[in-house]
Amino acid sequence: MAEDSTIETLSFEDALKELETIVGRLETGTAPLQEAIDLYARGDLLRRQCDARLNAAQARIEAIRTDADGRATGTTPFAAG
Repeated sequence: MAEDSTIETLSFEDALKELETIVGRLETGTAPLQEAIDLYARGDLLRRQCDARLNAAQARIEAIRTDADGRATGTTPFAAG
């Protein structure tokens, strides 16, 4: 697994894939307690990263301007923050 500091640099797809791997590992119930706790903590960080990426994408989609007929006429830049 990558270090916590690299989570923010992961693409949505990579973060989701790692999160799915962690969930699968936790579901087996074979991880020792401390490893399960560490996996859960990393999974929570990955979930937050995926959520942030999805929220940013939704905000960009919502920022698309439309004309009177509902056609897209441009976009308003999304400033995360």
